[in-house]
Formats: sequence, C-alpha cells, structure tokens
Amino acid sequence: MEHSWQKLLSMTGGKKFVITQVRVPEDNITIEGNFQLPPFAELSMEDQIFIAAFIKTNGSIKQMESIFNISYPTVKNRLNRIAAQLDIVDVSVQVSSSVSSILDRIERGEITASDALKEME
Repeated sequence: MEHSWQKLLSMTGGKKFVITQVRVPEDNITIEGNFQLPPFAELSMEDQIFIAAFIKTNGSIKQMESIFNISYPTVKNRLNRIAAQLDIVDVSVQVSSSVSSILDRIERGEITASDALKEME
C-alpha cells in the first residue's frame, strides 16, 4: 500500500521538495509555510523496508543476512549508508577499535559475551 508521501517521492524522481500547505479537513484548518518530510520518509522505499526489517528483527544482523540473503559486511555497509542519510541525532560515541572489534565478533556469533568480557579484562 503506497502512502501519499511515497507517491510524492515517485513524482519528484527522488529530488528534494518542500510541502507548503497542511490541511486538517475535519477541523477546517489550513496551515501554510515550508514543511519538510520526516527524514525516514526521504529514504528510498528499499531503504525504508530494510530499516523496518532491521527494527522488527531487534537489530539482528544475523537475521538480516538471512532475510535479504546478503553477507554481514553488506548489511553493515547498507546500514552505514542509510545512517549517513539520517542526520537526526548525534550518536558519535567513541569506542576503542578493540572494543568495537569484540562487539562485532559477538554480533556475528563468533564469540560469546563471557568470552568478550574475558578479552576486555
């Protein structure tokens, strides 16, 4: 089921656009100005589906690999590409490369959480 904003995105060929009027028919209210779509609505339909699946799998990259029949690095690259398009919240947390590597190995199922804790001691 295609939503109105999805039709707008198709019509504009992916170009940015601004909504200039919002109408609430049941209250007979019209507001004029420059309104932008929410950042997620500006993503391509494929990226929206990918993010919805990621949320529904509780962020499981292993399940994403299975659902989309793609590799772990492909899932990570796609998530990074999508995240770069979403400038909503600053999530720049500094994690050392060794801790990041350990977390990635846990996520891939290569080590257990207790193994990771032993490595970080």
